[in-house]
Amino acid sequence: MFRDEAVMIASAGDGGAGCSSMHREKYVNMGGPDGGDGGKGGDVVMLADRQENSLFRITRNHHARATPGQPGGGNNRSGRGGEDLIVLVPVGTQIYDADRGNLLVDLDEDGMTLVVAEGGKGGRGNARFASATVQAPTHFEGGIAGETRKLRLELKLVADVGLLGLPNAGKSTLLSRMTAARPRVADYPFTTLDPSLGILDLGHGDRNLVMADIPGLIEGASDGKGLGDQFLRHIERTNVLLHLVDCSPMADAEPVEAYHIIRGEIKAYGANLETRPTLVIATKIEDEEGKERAKEFFAAIDRPLFAISAATGSGLDRLTAELVRLVDGEEEL
Repeated sequence: MFRDEAVMIASAGDGGAGCSSMHREKYVNMGGPDGGDGGKGGDVVMLADRQENSLFRITRNHHARATPGQPGGGNNRSGRGGEDLIVLVPVGTQIYDADRGNLLVDLDEDGMTLVVAEGGKGGRGNARFASATVQAPTHFEGGIAGETRKLRLELKLVADVGLLGLPNAGKSTLLSRMTAARPRVADYPFTTLDPSLGILDLGHGDRNLVMADIPGLIEGASDGKGLGDQFLRHIERTNVLLHLVDCSPMADAEPVEAYHIIRGEIKAYGANLETRPTLVIATKIEDEEGKERAKEFFAAIDRPLFAISAATGSGLDRLTAELVRLVDGEEEL
């Protein structure tokens, strides 16, 4: 299940207590202090992992606890340190201090880490307090409590290409046709309820494009209508926007109207999305009437004709080449 927001409590381990002990050995009547130090408590560490794609597991287990340090022992034995707790989150996760509201880190690269709660220091054993004037101290220290923080996590997907359009514009069908992703696909609006990622394999070397499909937007999305503001944040990090417009005779809205609704929401949302390189394509072009509607649409918005059919595969090779060109920084059509 997809979740792009979560609140969690991170509790680091407490430090172990120091030990109060006197050396005991046969034929030694007055052994000195030999109490060891306690071990440090474990840290709570956030780790960005490309294999993760949701914050759902954190919503299910929202209290992350690292283990405490062990107490010191006699014969100057130090306690074992507590194990760090590694919490895996998707790449693109932003972590905020929930109480203060400030951003702690933006984990936008695979393998990035942040210690969000530091384990407590272990207490000193009585051997640490021996001196020329106090040769047999019994004093020792308890361990220091580990840090506890309340965190707010927000996920913004990281992708090369972000798919935009009204509900039922054909985004999920296109994503499933071009990548190995398998989003829900059906001929009714709002099939896509959660953002989806797909990898477009370009077939040479390890070069590929990551494509993000967000749920269909409706008018007022930038103000939160239909959760649109939450969906739009998932394309903030994309390099290129792919704007799909249904030009089939059965489209829910006239192509020009559909186009301007999405452009208006992008402008209202901000985050420089309006100036992002954008490729506009006509979808579901499978008959002559659709082709004619596509021609009229592109003439009305003064852009070159670019029509595809995900169902038949028509135009997909050209689309792939154009997306690569735009991601590489060349001018848009």
